[in-house]
Amino acid sequence: MKIRKIFLMTAVVAAVSCSKMNEMEPEGFVITADQVTDAVTAIPDRADADLAGIYAFSGQILSTYGNGTIHNDFGYPSICMFQDSNGPDVVCDNSNYNWMSVSYNYSDRNDNYIVCYIRFSFFYSQIALCNNVLQGFEGLDMSTASSEQRHTVGQALAVRAFDYLGLAPYYAFRYQDNPDALCVPIMDFDTDYMNNPRRTLREVYKIIIDDLTTAIDLLSDYSRPDRSRVDRNVAYGLRARAYLNMGMFKEAAEDAQRAMEGYTPYTMEEVSTPAFCNINDHNWIWGILLESDDVAGLANWPSHLCSFSGGGYTTATGMYKRISTLLYDKIPSTDVRKGWWVNQSLDSPLLSTIEWNGRTGRAISTMEIPNVKMAFKEYTTVKFGQKQGIGSTDNASDWCIMRAEEMILIRAEGLAMSGQESQAKALLEEFVRTYRDPSYVCEASSAEDLQDEIWKQRRIELWGEGFSMSDIMRLAKPMVRVHTGTVSNWPQAYAFNIAANDPYLLLRFPQRETNANKGIPASSNKAGTAPVAGQNPDLRDGVTD
Repeated sequence: MKIRKIFLMTAVVAAVSCSKMNEMEPEGFVITADQVTDAVTAIPDRADADLAGIYAFSGQILSTYGNGTIHNDFGYPSICMFQDSNGPDVVCDNSNYNWMSVSYNYSDRNDNYIVCYIRFSFFYSQIALCNNVLQGFEGLDMSTASSEQRHTVGQALAVRAFDYLGLAPYYAFRYQDNPDALCVPIMDFDTDYMNNPRRTLREVYKIIIDDLTTAIDLLSDYSRPDRSRVDRNVAYGLRARAYLNMGMFKEAAEDAQRAMEGYTPYTMEEVSTPAFCNINDHNWIWGILLESDDVAGLANWPSHLCSFSGGGYTTATGMYKRISTLLYDKIPSTDVRKGWWVNQSLDSPLLSTIEWNGRTGRAISTMEIPNVKMAFKEYTTVKFGQKQGIGSTDNASDWCIMRAEEMILIRAEGLAMSGQESQAKALLEEFVRTYRDPSYVCEASSAEDLQDEIWKQRRIELWGEGFSMSDIMRLAKPMVRVHTGTVSNWPQAYAFNIAANDPYLLLRFPQRETNANKGIPASSNKAGTAPVAGQNPDLRDGVTD
């Protein structure tokens, strides 16, 4: 099958949990282009089934390595966790049970590591699935196509754009500085996958914007069965993200406004208890619906992020995700989000709203259950609930990809950076005062200061949801975890800062890709040196200063 050529490479050697080195082979695809073409021509319902397969792939456990040993391989949520582990705000112990350790210490830049391959291949695997569906409609006049055909094409185009958006910010520095910088390859129907060179940011973002613009038109009358599907709001939201990355701030603000039509943020009361796990919540624009059968075992996001799972690495081994004290100390006590993490005394008002094994409040923090739960650590997150109930061994919690709060913050930044500072400040203050902190006042006095303030709000609001490094890359900011003379809760091995222009921030192309694809030299994105503990302690990011 020709679509597999990009993945026909030699075995990858990768670092996994417990410091072991394994040779693993990724799974191949199971749907051929001919099968898809025949299906969508003969039976339209089969095309919808293939669309369902695209969406299912987003949250599929062991989606890259089809065996039971790679427990950090669970689709898009694992990508989000890798991204946040590269960043400054999500802290975790340096331990053999920390499956994100290679992202914390940046050894995921080794091109023969599993995480390097997962971060590249996940998106290209989904792009290939989208292309398989789209190829079945090649040559069809959309102006005369049925509504089902238009909706199928619109969804596949939007998901393909989402995948390129998952790649573009990490393989080249920001678009605004050099749109002609080389980024990633583009996969078309007739691509020679054995000789497919990198394309410029300009070319990659043209694909993204074109796909989303067409999707917005094709999905104008689409009513989706549930929020795991892409509709017009989602397509607008994705285009808002793309425009923000490109520095097209006016357009980003306009699209963000369209994306959140019909959606409202979580109320202050709703975020005063663990949440962010149910796709039917009124602020979720798009998410991954995960049922019990989808999350069997330890390869799922609650196992690595949720502090209330009765069956996961986080609770059973104490690998709790915690907020960096540099950011935590910037959150006012009047902000309800301060309670999304326990404090130094292991207290959080959110814990008084739940019960685990008959305990509530701080007693949950200190409670230990053999082989199930260890005591919380300082600054442990309690933001994410457990959809099946606190302490449940069933990790069937949904994953949020896009919500109304993100769109509000995109709109605010877009307004601020397109000459509408007063409107941006008013919007930001209205959001925070109404939904998070009634005492909030934005004191930014310039567009750039306002952009930093919005970034701070994004770092607090979207903590743990996968946005950390894309923001750093598009804002051209340093990655700052420590300050000289300030005590930090980062483990020593991860306690370093990286300059904004350091090429080691860029992701590497996996070795099996450069071995098979002669269009990408093995030397691509190989500049820079691995960070070491204590480096660049005097760097500042404008938020945690």
